Amino acid sequence: MALDAKEIELKAKALTKAATSNEPPASIVALLKELQNGVSATEDLLRSTRVGIIVNKFKQHKSPEVARLSSEIVSRWRNEVNKQKATGSPGASQRSSGSPRRTPNGTASPAATPSDKASKLSVAPEKRTWKADGVDVNQTGNRIRDSCVGLMYDGLCQYSTEAPRTVLAKANAVETAAYNALGPETKEQYRTKIRSLYQNLKNKSNPKLRVRVLSDEITAEQFVTMTHDELKSAEQREKDLKIQKENMDKAMVAQAERSISTSLQCGKCGQRKVTYTEAQTRSADEPMTLFCTCMNCGKSWRQ
Repeated sequence: MALDAKEIELKAKALTKAATSNEPPASIVALLKELQNGVSATEDLLRSTRVGIIVNKFKQHKSPEVARLSSEIVSRWRNEVNKQKATGSPGASQRSSGSPRRTPNGTASPAATPSDKASKLSVAPEKRTWKADGVDVNQTGNRIRDSCVGLMYDGLCQYSTEAPRTVLAKANAVETAAYNALGPETKEQYRTKIRSLYQNLKNKSNPKLRVRVLSDEITAEQFVTMTHDELKSAEQREKDLKIQKENMDKAMVAQAERSISTSLQCGKCGQRKVTYTEAQTRSADEPMTLFCTCMNCGKSWRQ
């Protein structure tokens, strides 16, 4: 049976009290299961009751069962909200039941529709950021992770005409995939990956990457596991192959043949394993110069 907002707030308060009172894990698990079974998550509901933030804190609980269950609940709620945003469901961020809002003079104004701020651009594509678009990147209840969602949004929205809600849903999905693969957010691997993905998305020489990620040609899970070479554009890979081929061709140019002598002796180690080449460095009527290298110690000299 679904819980209403008041019941959810009471459960959330009970959770907070259980944590501060050091109640046994079994009590906390029981409360979490009630929320797991009784909450039909929407963005408005999670914000008004703050239950998402409270449950999220239990992911660091010393009890493995509590930590696991809270993580499952938060992940499920987040996915539900993201789906609502992606499909434009009223439960995501609009008023439920489509009821009209009251203006200051008491008259009713039309209910929010998909043509609201979350579905249209208010700035030019090249000037887009999450702040300019006016979206809320506070998706996880964690300051570091939310800032990473914002970073992903800024990378994905650049020069894009996709609706803000679409970009936000994808940014959230990418951050979640990175967190699941490399988290928690305190790990350097997670932060390094987020910065790397952002730099690749902002790369002016690879504009197709943003389009491929937003269109789901590259899924969020694939995106965070792609190698540096896979993230490159086809044009850049072709240039790299051309440079590689040129370098290989240069390396295969015939080198001056070196002879090996047992009559020459190294003045450093005394060994008679010496390679040499001859070159005419003086006048033609004088003997050639020997450029010698000891195969034992590496000493080089000429004579």
